[in-house]
Amino acid sequence: MSQTVHALFACQAGKGADLLAILGSDQGLVATRAFEGCESVEVYTDADNPDTIVLWEKFATRADHEAYLAWRIETGLIDMLGSILASDLQVTYLDNHPGV
Repeated sequence: MSQTVHALFACQAGKGADLLAILGSDQGLVATRAFEGCESVEVYTDADNPDTIVLWEKFATRADHEAYLAWRIETGLIDMLGSILASDLQVTYLDNHPGV
């Protein structure tokens, strides 16, 4: 069963568009979608606060997503977002409950 991941990026005031530009670049979600185990990534903005960006991700396994996050840290992308984010990236791993 796939691992669903909720990633919340709380950007500084007026910086949501900057994050969306990074996510739309070749180093952004193009690279994410090509990463081993990535099944899908959807991008959302808070309808009432465009500086809050949410990624809804599906990876084959939690280990695949954890490897992906480690890669993003190693390549410096997470550090680069420091000038855009108002707080640390929040990642939540969600379990599915079919039939409920």
